[in-house]
Amino acid sequence: MDEQQIADVLVNPYGALTDVPDVLVGQVERVGGGWLTGVTAVIPPSGTIGAVDVRGGGPGTHETDALAPGTLVDTVDAVTLAGGSSFGLAAATGVQRWCEEQGRGVAIGPEAVVPVVPAAIVFDLGKGGDLRNRPDADLGYAAATEAAAGVVRTGSVGAGTGASFSLPRLKGGVGTASVRLPGGIVVGALVVANAYGSPCLDDTGALLAAQYVTDETLRPGVPSPAEHARAQADPAARRGGPAEQPDVLNTTLAVVATNARLTHPQTQRMAAAAHDGLARSVRPVHTLVDGDTIFALATGTADVVAAAPESWPGAAEIGGAAAVQAAAADAVTLAMVDAILAATRVRTPAVDLPGYLDRYPSARPTGRSDRSFPSA
Repeated sequence: MDEQQIADVLVNPYGALTDVPDVLVGQVERVGGGWLTGVTAVIPPSGTIGAVDVRGGGPGTHETDALAPGTLVDTVDAVTLAGGSSFGLAAATGVQRWCEEQGRGVAIGPEAVVPVVPAAIVFDLGKGGDLRNRPDADLGYAAATEAAAGVVRTGSVGAGTGASFSLPRLKGGVGTASVRLPGGIVVGALVVANAYGSPCLDDTGALLAAQYVTDETLRPGVPSPAEHARAQADPAARRGGPAEQPDVLNTTLAVVATNARLTHPQTQRMAAAAHDGLARSVRPVHTLVDGDTIFALATGTADVVAAAPESWPGAAEIGGAAAVQAAAADAVTLAMVDAILAATRVRTPAVDLPGYLDRYPSARPTGRSDRSFPSA
């Protein structure tokens, strides 16, 4: 199957971060031979305003202070998400090198730039079987090189290759979604779901975030009682798999982007509001062992005034910015659902992690294909 045929049959059912015009996503991963990790690079158009909001108690980040309102530079050239715990922050160096080659960055002299490339990592160390295998600068460079518009691969790919949930033990991964507002405003999200908390209701196994999926054909169902009883009785649901490696260090990451023309403080508020999407999807969230971090990007090509529904009271400009912020939370919620449904079982010498639909096949939405996105 060639690339065009893949594009014809593989779609992002909830939309994608790349629905925001000129935002690109590149992903690479290494699987097997002791590896289970990867990198996701998000490349926005030049001049994009960037912000970040960190809520978890155990973050691993790079250049996040540079994104605070009131600092020297408001714009970012790329965002790097990676596995490998703090070792994986080295991937940002590779993305930065790619940006420099493209002439993207803060000009510091004739033909000289310093790219601004914030980054955050998830904890997946050792899940492939070898603690020494983690992303480096070359893997980051490869992810940036792969950056493209269109369909975004989801599931156990990129920075989500080694992602998992701890309560219960389920495979996590990359998910993506988008929300469209009046006036041509698009808000997109990409998440790396790797949470300590549970995405499921204890009594039924149904996804916490399912109620927020408005399209009935794409809404995950309630698992059959027989499936849930089997899942509850499975000791692997609470253990670490073949080597019984516990998952006590996690982190969910996200990038939300919009084409709306936002100020830096408004972009910061969008990052903060987007965390509501995590809170709808996982319980508990923002724990001491999570490093939950959300980056926000505003490309600034569409007027925000028209974004608010006519029924919203107040000034149009205020209502428009608020609508974008609310849509960021909605997009993250849908992207979390996408990540959970796209993840498939992974077995290594260290872990045996089923995907949600491996454990609860009866919950598959009627409108969702069972095709998997091919790994790079």
